[in-house]
Amino acid sequence: MSEIPYRYEKTAHAGELHARHAALEPGTETGEVVAVAGRLMLRREQGKLTFGTLQDGTGRIQLFARANSTPDYERFSSLSLGDWIGVRGEVMTTRKGELSVAVDEWTVLAEAKRQFPDKWHGISDPDVRFRQRYVDLWVTEEARRVFDVRHQVMRGIRTFLDGRGFVEVETPLLHPIPGGATARPFVTHHNTLDVDLYLRIAPELYLKRLVVGGMERVFELGRVFRNEGMSTRHNPEFTMLEAYQAYADWTDMMELTESLVSTLAQEILGTTVVQWDGKDVDLAAPWRRATMTELLEDAIGVRVDVRMPIDDVRAICHEHGVTYKDDWGTGKLMLELYEKHVEATLWEPTFVCGYPQEVSPLSRVDREMPGMVERFEAIVTGREIANAFSELNDPVDQRARFEEQAAAKEAGDDEAMSVDDDYVRALEYGLPPTGGMGLGIDRVVQLLTGTTTIKDVILFPTLRPEAGGPTG
Repeated sequence: MSEIPYRYEKTAHAGELHARHAALEPGTETGEVVAVAGRLMLRREQGKLTFGTLQDGTGRIQLFARANSTPDYERFSSLSLGDWIGVRGEVMTTRKGELSVAVDEWTVLAEAKRQFPDKWHGISDPDVRFRQRYVDLWVTEEARRVFDVRHQVMRGIRTFLDGRGFVEVETPLLHPIPGGATARPFVTHHNTLDVDLYLRIAPELYLKRLVVGGMERVFELGRVFRNEGMSTRHNPEFTMLEAYQAYADWTDMMELTESLVSTLAQEILGTTVVQWDGKDVDLAAPWRRATMTELLEDAIGVRVDVRMPIDDVRAICHEHGVTYKDDWGTGKLMLELYEKHVEATLWEPTFVCGYPQEVSPLSRVDREMPGMVERFEAIVTGREIANAFSELNDPVDQRARFEEQAAAKEAGDDEAMSVDDDYVRALEYGLPPTGGMGLGIDRVVQLLTGTTTIKDVILFPTLRPEAGGPTG
């Protein structure tokens, strides 16, 4: 009994046993002998009987040990909570009707050298939960539920897009030029090539290269990295879906976004109505569509237009408490006004349509509004979950916008893009009309699970170094 085995042959899981014997009468012996394994999470003694609760990846089942039939009964009765054990015995129900496995054979698979938190209350300190996720998953049922939903979201996205003819691809994580979004990158160095490379901030430019190459519908699910602050909404590494569809525009991406998110909710939760921060929100399509100009006028009572004299827009910013830099144009000022006074107020799913060209270097110009582009952000519960546009496919225009971004970077904007000559070359071979969309997976999981901090939906979020404790 003292030697730890190298492997253990399980023949059943707790969840399947409960499903198979849900109608078993109290005091029934089934004759079915199984081998189960997991952690011992509860234990209590009652005379010459010991009851334990074994938890595996599917649920919990009671262990029923008798002093007269369980080998090394005294040692079994003194096992530590958290010990991994394997148990072989007959499936039965106690006189109280609790489905159990009678302990006829047992072995320790790993000892818990550290004491688990209180079995009834889980972990109360959020920092400990995030830092010691390996403990949190065992003692906090809600944590296990969240990551089960996350798994279903990832699987559901693949199924949905596959059904629409999209092909899943993988593009580089190490980029020679940071691009695809305006964000500060993480920098690393490749010793053999003796060049700096950047952890990707978005896969966008590579995915559009594939559309140039004839792959008409492509998507990627993967990590992106942005060297920015941390908050309840932001983690330096997070998971994005990016999807690109040839012969489509931003309106097609609206339909794709609302259909995907509402389908995920319906299939995973059985409803499109979710509760977040104590209030209901309905994710059913169609979602509201409103322009940034309209929403901003509703919020502050003044119409702001990118064609207005810049001094007039600066005066509006000053009146409404928006600070700005002298080199910002009317488009950037308009975006700052919107983000301060509008975005957080949009509770129901809303497509905020029409963004200034100044802040959208990869979007195609609006067909009707000069200075604006065909871009939307999907906002739910005051948070952006998706960003999409009719993709800019004019190489001359794209180079000019890259050069504007590069000038801004040279002037001190460390989030601005650089000129990507190879991407411009790809556009010169011809990118058909294309719609593209990026969806934040972590925020979608937050919506579906009602969690208000992004750390709750990332298994190992980025944390400050542990003072005086283990690193990593």
